[in-house]
Amino acid sequence: MKILMSCLSRSWGGMEMFVLTLTEQLIRRNFECLLVCYPDSKIHQEAKKLNITIIDLKANSYFHPVQILKLTSFLNQNKFDIIHTHYSKDLWTLVPALNLSKSKLPLILTKQLGSFIVKKDFLHKKLYSRVNMTTAISTIIKNNLLETCPIDENKVTIIFNAVDTNKFDPKNIDGKKIRDEFEIKDNEIVIGMSARFTEGKGHEELLLAAKDLVQEYDNLKFFLVGEPSRGENTYGKKIRDMVDELKLSEKVIFTGFRTDMPEMYSAMDIFAFPSHSEAFGIALTEAMSMERACVASNANGILDIIEDNINGLMFENKNHTSLKEKLEQLINSKSERERLGKEARKTVIQKFEIQKITNDFTKLYNKLKNNQ
Repeated sequence: MKILMSCLSRSWGGMEMFVLTLTEQLIRRNFECLLVCYPDSKIHQEAKKLNITIIDLKANSYFHPVQILKLTSFLNQNKFDIIHTHYSKDLWTLVPALNLSKSKLPLILTKQLGSFIVKKDFLHKKLYSRVNMTTAISTIIKNNLLETCPIDENKVTIIFNAVDTNKFDPKNIDGKKIRDEFEIKDNEIVIGMSARFTEGKGHEELLLAAKDLVQEYDNLKFFLVGEPSRGENTYGKKIRDMVDELKLSEKVIFTGFRTDMPEMYSAMDIFAFPSHSEAFGIALTEAMSMERACVASNANGILDIIEDNINGLMFENKNHTSLKEKLEQLINSKSERERLGKEARKTVIQKFEIQKITNDFTKLYNKLKNNQ
């Protein structure tokens, strides 16, 4: 089966990472996959490293006549079985190209991000009428999709984002190299988070909680993994300035963007996920797969992942005092960290394992192809 994937986003986060993860898995199953992406974007760069065949398209907003014609020509010259886009803005390029080429190709939209705008006007109705099936990565995104987009409920299903539990397997990974790199002592407890430096990820809450915690515990270190994405340098500076203002510079380590995330999680004792509003939470499920004890905000897509006190702890969203209390609970109990970590990995294997999710998409592809 030949699949044309698309993700013209120029940012780099969970959505873009998942596109590559799924594409890799499909290729391993002998699917022929090509990826439409914006030239020199982060996803473009990472796809090249993975030897994924790339179609460059300079279109990531609403109206690009030249790029539409370019894609139309490409579709006319190549035979695909399915088109699968992971970025709703791509529909403004894909749908006109499909219409111009008079193609009946099944079109799938995976909805990764929520919308605050109701899009049920005439143009959006025409656009979404060409979508054969929509998958949502969480319950909150499914509900948001139905509320804001002109699509029937029978064309929406939930397929969660996925984790490669073989790659993120604590049995195969040793975090000592990372702890040595950052000169972490054996008796020190590392609390980490991994996220783009952008508003709403909860960096501020973690730093405010850290300020309180270091006054009670002298053996704590905090990893902030990640970097600002395109156009977010101001926020990155704000967080660095905040570390200085709170006098946390000896406790907080900015690791930058890392490609060795299994090792980074392994080097942590506790993983914090303080995001204010998350569609899903790939970093959270990766850390869970690595048997890290996790503390996460009780918000949105996280509710599909964490069961409080079963496979992690939840704190009141945007409340740094609540976050501090939950972190303290884990700082004080190694056995509790181990219990929650083991349950966390079990959850990921049962619900979010990459082979299961790839199976779900494969079944959907076959169903749509057979119904043509």
